[in-house]
Formats: sequence, C-alpha cells, structure tokens
Amino acid sequence: MKLRSLLFVPADSERKFAKASGIGADALILDLEDSVAPPRKALAREMVKSLLSGPARNWAFLVRINPLGSGLTLADLAAVIRPGLDGILIPKINGMQDIELISNYVDALEIAAGVRPGHVKLLVVATETPAAMVGFAGYANPSRRLVAMTWGAEDLGAALGALSNKEPNGDWTFPYQVARAQCLFAAGAAGVQALDTVYVDFSDREGLAESCRIARRDGFVGRVAIHPDQIATINECFTPSEADLAHARRVVAAFAAQPNAGTLGIDGKMYDMPHLIAAKRALASVGEDVAS
Repeated sequence: MKLRSLLFVPADSERKFAKASGIGADALILDLEDSVAPPRKALAREMVKSLLSGPARNWAFLVRINPLGSGLTLADLAAVIRPGLDGILIPKINGMQDIELISNYVDALEIAAGVRPGHVKLLVVATETPAAMVGFAGYANPSRRLVAMTWGAEDLGAALGALSNKEPNGDWTFPYQVARAQCLFAAGAAGVQALDTVYVDFSDREGLAESCRIARRDGFVGRVAIHPDQIATINECFTPSEADLAHARRVVAAFAAQPNAGTLGIDGKMYDMPHLIAAKRALASVGEDVAS
C-alpha cells in the first residue's frame, strides 16, 4: 500500500469526500472519531457504508474508527468492514495487544462480509497515550495486518497535562521529540511504513515543505494531512527526484556488477550495504523492481 499522502476527511460530509477523492492523495481517511460529533456518528457510519460501494478508485480507502474504550469500536468495525475498504486507522492504542485485538475482530468481520481474508490492513496512531509510550517493545513482534504507524502530540499532551507541546520557535518540546522518534524506531522494528504527523498550519506551504524534508531525511516515508491543499506538497516532498533515482540506479547497478563486494567506491565515495538498501528502497517507492 503506497502511503506518501493520507488525507483526513470527516465521514459525515459527502461534499468534502467528493472534493478530496480527486486531489491525488494516496489514501483518504474517512474519520469516524474526532471530526464527527457524537450525535452524528451513526449517520457517519451509514455514509461510509454507502461510499465504500462507489466506483473503482486509484487511492486507498481507509477509515479511522473510534478508540477501544469508547464503546463505539465494534459498531464502527461492523459497519465499515465490507468490500471496498482497504484499511483501518486505530487511534489511541496502548500497544501491540490492542492491534492484535482489533485484528482478531477484523478476522471475523471479513468472513461475515465476504471480504478476502487478510485484505483489510491496519494503521495505528502509536503515541497518543502514556501507556503507548512505554509499550513500544511489542512492535518487535509484528502484526500480520499492520502496514503503517504514525504519531500524534495533541492527545498525548492532554493526557500528560502539558501546557504546550511546542517551543516558542515552533519546534516540538522534548517529550514530543521522543514520541516522534519512538514511532520511527517502532515502525522500523515492525517492518512497516513510518508516517509523520499532521502539520496543522495548512496555509504555510513553505513550512510544510521544510518539515517534510526533515521527516524524509529522518526516515519517514509519508505524512498525514488535514487539508486538501497540503497533498501536492507532501507528494512532491516524499517522491524521490530524478537525480535521486538516477543515483540509486547507479548504486544498485554497481553492486549488481560486483555481487561479492561488500564495499564499493562510486565517484570517489565509499558505499556499503546500508547505501544499497536505501537505493533499492528509493527505487521501490516509485514502482521500480529491483533484485533482492
């Protein structure tokens, strides 16, 4: 599942869904949680069911359910797990045990709905509770459905009683830098995609681009968006340039020509296995098939 850009869309707004479905996002996240008021949640479920039966699309259809403990999780899952759904985003998880519980629910609901077993994938917001922040070791034993992890600071800050999660210059304060890094490490341990959190100032395209550049440098492969205007910037930032791809092809070709070499010199610089892995990952991100 390609996940450079994922856009939140309130699940109770057909108008916003119609606009979002044509803007080039890799995935739309129909939101049943924070953006839907409690009196409209049942309506939002019915709207998602209707939208899932729509025409074929070139983006992944995801749904953010209400968290475990809300009393709404099973109703959300029963409503939306049906043909057309590609994945579930689980908020406020406490660790791998929550992922396995949701996965077990999905096992049964896929069969009941006639969905191919294993088709519905799971994504998680991995840092929204204090319990989650001390439970990252569990990701060393990956889930069969888990494909991506992102992080968030607002709910975590509320749970901790923080007055702010940002420094005066806009940087994350230290606890939230830790949350970001832990998400990145846990995604690596689980072998899934790491997605950066939302950039809330949707009018600041330059700031978003710089933040995405830093995220990609650090190892994130995509980002969640809260406004359609952010998608083009996110896609551009998380897509390798032609120069990047040309260099990656040279690295892969050099090691293919000398399969017994662990280290090679290319243009006066030394390259080894981590460089080869990074080059293959860059090519795979644009669909180029490279030998293992």
